[in-house]
Amino acid sequence: MLEIEFGLDTFGDMSLDDSGKPKSAGQVIRDVVEQAKLADELGLSGFNIGEHHRDDYAISAPDTVLAGIATVTKNIRVGTGVTVLSSEDPVRVYQRFATIDAMSNGRAEITAGRGSFIESFPLFGYELADYNILFEEKLELLVKLLEEGPVTWQGQTRAGLTNQEVYPKTESGRIPLRVGVGGSPESVVRAARQAIPMALAIIGGDPARFAPYAGLYREQLEKFGHQQLPISIHSPGFIAETDEEAIELQWPHYETAFGRIGKERGWGPTTKMHFISEVNDGSLYVGSPETVAKKIAYAISSLGANRFDLKYANGPMPHSKLMRAIELYATEVVPMVRDILASEKQAV
Repeated sequence: MLEIEFGLDTFGDMSLDDSGKPKSAGQVIRDVVEQAKLADELGLSGFNIGEHHRDDYAISAPDTVLAGIATVTKNIRVGTGVTVLSSEDPVRVYQRFATIDAMSNGRAEITAGRGSFIESFPLFGYELADYNILFEEKLELLVKLLEEGPVTWQGQTRAGLTNQEVYPKTESGRIPLRVGVGGSPESVVRAARQAIPMALAIIGGDPARFAPYAGLYREQLEKFGHQQLPISIHSPGFIAETDEEAIELQWPHYETAFGRIGKERGWGPTTKMHFISEVNDGSLYVGSPETVAKKIAYAISSLGANRFDLKYANGPMPHSKLMRAIELYATEVVPMVRDILASEKQAV
């Protein structure tokens, strides 16, 4: 069995300083670089940055930020969470990440996904009506590009390629790729068919409800004649010294972030009762190190996952609080999760 890995995800949420004053996007981006440096120093496995084109997130070009992070870290994998591939050019995605791979000495990683927002479609001139074919074709092309040989490809969404070499080549010969899946069976089957490791975005409810998707993925890998591949989990959370402190610190920022999203999508108002329900029984990993460790261990065991990436920034939480949360995650939560999982394995 593969060793369990632990990483961090961020979208670069626009944040406040310790006095409650809003920070500039530039400062938020510089803060994210500092957060990645800390994660590297503390021995975490990966640091992933999402792509968004909205005023509540500072990062619209995660690969550029990752290139900066690559130059100030030594061991941590640097990747996206996710690259919105539907509105990207796969050739440029490959080229940019091959460059990051060079700058990081082989630590670049791509997580391709559809994304949870639609702003990139009109921004880059794509039609939402083409949502499915854009992702299907571009993922197919990216998979070919990552083989780093001559590429021949034809599709409807961009110009075809005939025996085309794309540069630069990486020193290892391949950039790791994951595909982000939100929970549709079709997405699970697609990932298995193309033999791409799957990253499940679980942002609500009992994580065990995603176990059928993990099972389907493994069944389909076998059906298509592929070896078993890693499954990772992406979920939001926040860690403080105690459960009470974590809840009280996170709630107002959660209300700001998810209240806005809910209003945009026609959902009901975000309530603290719903927030507490997700903290207690769902996929919101908010609490003390012990509480969060138990929840992460449960999620990993429920899905047989090989990796857990905590989305540690959710709303305009100050940088100082995020740095402390990263420290607690790396130094206390991760060792506790490993101990819990080891105990469970021995008990079997």
